Amino acid sequence: MTDRIAEDWQAAFMQTVQRYENAIALKDAAMDERLGDWTTELTAVVVATCNSVGWQASAIGHKLVMLPVSQFEYLGLDVMAFADGKKRWRYPVAVFELENRMDDDRIAYSLWKVMCVRADLRVVFCYRRSSDAGSALIRFLRDEVVHAMDLAACCETGRRDTCGHRKS
Repeated sequence: MTDRIAEDWQAAFMQTVQRYENAIALKDAAMDERLGDWTTELTAVVVATCNSVGWQASAIGHKLVMLPVSQFEYLGLDVMAFADGKKRWRYPVAVFELENRMDDDRIAYSLWKVMCVRADLRVVFCYRRSSDAGSALIRFLRDEVVHAMDLAACCETGRRDTCGHRKS
């Protein structure tokens, strides 16, 4: 089920981000390295994508009113999305961090943050001007965060309460 959620969200994201008004705003901000603007534009795209798949999302500029405490951000996460339901308090279905700093450790912190939250979908967006820099960052994140957290071992135990993952 988690794979399906990720695939559906990614397909909806691609449709949303490729709309002219979204694509041009993101491209212009990225090319000019106006990373604050890049974050603002990307946040709007992420929230719109969540809405398009039937979730309600909170983020700066996007107040959520479905929980008993209405606010823009929860748990210090940039975007948090919830499926409809009857319970007043619930786990998010998805969490997102949008990191616009170039510091690898800051991006690792964003990944660690989303990995510590129980959600079916966890996404970190970060800015790199070149794909070569992106590949190096992915290797760094794999080695410094994913392997350090030993996610494979926690999933093998089948204890969803420990890591939030389902046993494969």
